[in-house]
Amino acid sequence: MITLLLLLLIFLLCVIAFQIQTKRTLRKQIVSVKNQLTEIVDEHASNPVLIMTENKELADLLILLNKLIEQNREHSSQFIRTEQSMKRMLSNISHDLKTPLTVIAGYTEMLKEQTKMSEIERNRMIDQVNEKTDEITTLIHSFFDLAKLEAGDQNIPLDRVNLTEICKRNILMFYEMIEAKGLEVDIDLPPTPIYALANEEALNRILSNLLSNALRYGTDGKIVGLRVTYDDTTVSFEIFDQGAGISEIDQQKIFERMYTLEESRNKDFQGSGLGLTITKKLMEEMQGRIAVYSKAFDKTSFICTLKREQD
Repeated sequence: MITLLLLLLIFLLCVIAFQIQTKRTLRKQIVSVKNQLTEIVDEHASNPVLIMTENKELADLLILLNKLIEQNREHSSQFIRTEQSMKRMLSNISHDLKTPLTVIAGYTEMLKEQTKMSEIERNRMIDQVNEKTDEITTLIHSFFDLAKLEAGDQNIPLDRVNLTEICKRNILMFYEMIEAKGLEVDIDLPPTPIYALANEEALNRILSNLLSNALRYGTDGKIVGLRVTYDDTTVSFEIFDQGAGISEIDQQKIFERMYTLEESRNKDFQGSGLGLTITKKLMEEMQGRIAVYSKAFDKTSFICTLKREQD
């Protein structure tokens, strides 16, 4: 009987010792977690919290904490990218507005001071002032359009639209410009109407942006093309050229606001950097997607894909 009681006492003492040791271990682990979190907060670090534990509840808590830290790291990276993009945008806005404003100021000063100017020269300067004024107006409208798209304030209702017909109309609008530049046209459109779930006004804007880009940057390849393809569920339109192409680095950035293709394409033409950003936003609003492929002097293409609506 005494032996049994001694064994029971030893067992209880072992249980108590085990519990005390477990509590001490848990306390040390919690202190370690606290210290690591304090370091992360104080030093704005993003490293994960690491400890060895067999406690399931603590392990689950660490998993959630590390997921939260990872999300915070992604948000911080996105914030930094957005901040850099905003700084670049403000710099480009200043440049894009300053250039035409300087021209306008110069011509108006000449018009005011040179009273004996010929009528032909006066009209030429007035035309230049009008042209630069239109540039500023277009740029400001682009800024407002992008701001409304990003804020979700622009209503883009979706409907069943004839994509084939819209593509025909848009390529015809650029036909004289294409011929004036001496470019070959490669058009491949289905013989029958193909319908998409989209917004006609948004599609016109997208096609105009992409065709303008092809004519601005791809003239070295002497060809501009438009192709429509489809399957049972999707329809795509592709605008391509065979110009200098877009580097892999630029391909990852061209849809960012105010990013211009300064190195990879024709340096004689620099836009505001908003056209492709607006194009991507419009495609997203229409539940579609846009992709880019480029190989210098072989093919540079932008492919837009939408949900197909059956005939």
